[in-house]
Parts: sequence; C-alpha cells; structure tokens
Amino acid sequence: MLQRLFIRDFVIVDRLELEFENGFGALTGETGAGKSILVDALSLALGERADGAVVRSGRDKAEVSAEFAVPENGPLAVWLSENDFPAEEGACLLRRVIDASGRSRAYINGAAATLSQLKTAAEWLADIHGQHAHHSLMRSEAQRQLLDAHAGLSPLTKEVADAYRHWKRLREARENAERDADAGLREREMLEFQVKELDQLGFDGAVWAEENIEHHRLTHAASLIEGAEAVVGALDADEMSAAVLVDQVVARLRDLADLDASLKESLVLIEGARIQLGEVAHELMRYRQRLELDPDRLAELEGRIQAVVSLARKHRCAPEDLPTVLLDLTARLDALRLTADPAALAVAEAEARQGYEKLAAKLSAGRKKTGAALSSQVTAAMQELAMAGGKFDIALEPLAEGASYGLESVGVRVAA
Repeated sequence: MLQRLFIRDFVIVDRLELEFENGFGALTGETGAGKSILVDALSLALGERADGAVVRSGRDKAEVSAEFAVPENGPLAVWLSENDFPAEEGACLLRRVIDASGRSRAYINGAAATLSQLKTAAEWLADIHGQHAHHSLMRSEAQRQLLDAHAGLSPLTKEVADAYRHWKRLREARENAERDADAGLREREMLEFQVKELDQLGFDGAVWAEENIEHHRLTHAASLIEGAEAVVGALDADEMSAAVLVDQVVARLRDLADLDASLKESLVLIEGARIQLGEVAHELMRYRQRLELDPDRLAELEGRIQAVVSLARKHRCAPEDLPTVLLDLTARLDALRLTADPAALAVAEAEARQGYEKLAAKLSAGRKKTGAALSSQVTAAMQELAMAGGKFDIALEPLAEGASYGLESVGVRVAA
C-alpha cells in the first residue's frame, strides 16, 4: 500500500507530505486542481513521462517521492533484490526529480534507476486509471499471476523461476568456459600462484603483532641494555645511588622518631619507598639478564616483516587483511575450477534444464486444468449478465524455449 507521498515545487505546490494509514478509502473534494495534482505527482513517481512545465514557477526542479509497503517474500521484493534495489524494512521508495528543461532522474530505494526499471517496479505497486487509462488486468503478466494465484500455484511458480535462473546461469557459465578457455586458464594459473604464495607465508594476525614487538625490542636492544644497567646503578648499585641516600635518610629519621613519635608515620612512608626502590632495581636486573643482542634473530624477523609488507603492498591491503585476501582468492580459484570444464558444465546444464522442464510441466498441467475450469465458470456467469453468447477463455500459448514463468504465456480472451 501507499504509505507516504512527498511533493516539492510541483506545479503550484511548494511542499507537501502526506501519510496514509491502513483503511484509507477515498480522497474527496470540490472541483479543483488539488486532487489532480496529487494523482499527476504520483504518476510521475510511477514512471510517467516528465515535462518541465510541472516545475513550480521560479524553481529549478521539482521532486516527487512515493513510499510503498512491500511484502517480504512477494514478487516485487524478489525483483528489487535481483536488481540491486533491496527493500529495507519492507518498504520501496520511488523518487523522481524533474528539472525545468524537462530532464528527469529516477531512483529506487535511494539508488539511481532507469525509467524502465521505475515503471517495472511500479507495475507491482499501483494502478492509475481513468476514462482512457489501462488497468493492470490488461497486462499478460497480471493475467498469468491471477490464474496462478487462483490455482494455488504461486509457490510452484517461484520454484520454476528459481530453476530457470539456475539453468540459465549454468548455460552462461558453459558458454563463457567455451569462449574464454585460454583466458580462464591464465587467470587460474595466476590465482594458483597467488594462493600458494600466501599459503607459504602462513600469516597469523596475533603472531604478526608479537613479531613486530620483538623486532622493535631487538632493534633497540643495545640502548635497552645500556639504559637498564644505568638505571640499576642509579637506584641501588653505585656508591651514591638512590638506595644509599634513602638508607641515610631512613637512619636519620629513625633517630628523630625516637625523640618525637609524630614522625613515625613519615618513617613508615620512607621505609616503604626504600623497599619499592629495591624491588624496581631487582626487576630491572632480571630484565637486563633476559636481554641479549641477537643479530641472527633480528635478521630473521626483518626478513619475515619484509615478506609480509611486500605481499600486502602487492595486494594493496594492510598486512592484517592478508587472511581475507587469501580467502577471496581461494574462493575465486574454486569458482574458476568449477567453471573451467565445459564438458562438466554441459552435463550440469542439461540436468538443470531437465529439472526446470519437469517443474514447468507440472505448472503447465495445473494452469491447463484451472484455466479450463475458470473459463467455463466465467463464461457461464456472463450469460447471466446480459451478455448472452459471450465467452471467456484463458489461452495458454507455448513458448519455444520456456521462460522464468513457465513453458507458456497466459492470455485472457473475451467475446462479449
């Protein structure tokens, strides 16, 4: 259903936004241009021909947007997804922008669309008809959908469409494999080399982070050793180290605390600082003992890092993204291997065609049975509607190769 209609700078309308609720039945009013403007604006959103004259005087462009609710599993939702206009939260937004020169741009769910695509989407959404306008019932597609719905064949119709698309994809793959066998082989060889190269690298994100830390430490090992030794000396090893000076302060403050008990709290604090200085010095000595100059390990890490950076630059990605690149290349290689054998593809194509034809034949049988019964029922009803001698017939016209909707087109023939 139509949920919202937005109009800006259209004919005499400056800006208008309407919201429609469930159960809305009619918009009425006295004779005038208001209702016609709304209908004309909605027609533009549905793909009718644009004319620069609709742009409000003094403005550069007019804009119309119509938002519709779309069933999640309905045919429009499927069409939108297949054409890269996915419906978000069950809504379809059609938008049209017309400039004063008469040129227009169309959008479906925010993405640029052709006028033909806009009209196709609109066929599932609304009918605008008057004395001389057509109804959707005049379209063969609508007649076919009406018959399938009446016969309860809609789920089978979807299966047939899926089988048809699967068959066509395999046929296209087989034709591409036959036409581009040499190019496919070259691409496959290149992908195999790239996948092997990345496999041999054995990149692991967590290990990469650790290797960088280790490389940084080994690169500055000499400075770290020298600095650690200097700090240990300043804290606890030299004659004038911090520990010696603090020991002197502790001894003096202890004597003073014997004379004045209020200094004992300060004594406790300075004694704690002396213990902490000793712990720091001890920890730094252990750290220094673990440090060593290892040019062989440093050279190994530098070679490893260079290999990773080189491959990342080759694939134009960050080193951390190399596993993703490997997955993508592997998937592409698997797909190429699957489509590289025209003979195997031909077998798969034939099986897919047989599957499609089996489902389509079942659909045809259902259409034929229901079509005959419906034709008879409607013809009988026509005799009671002052249309004596009238006839209603649902015609099934065979298609040479079939289509996504089955092995025949459906048309309604009426003689009044």
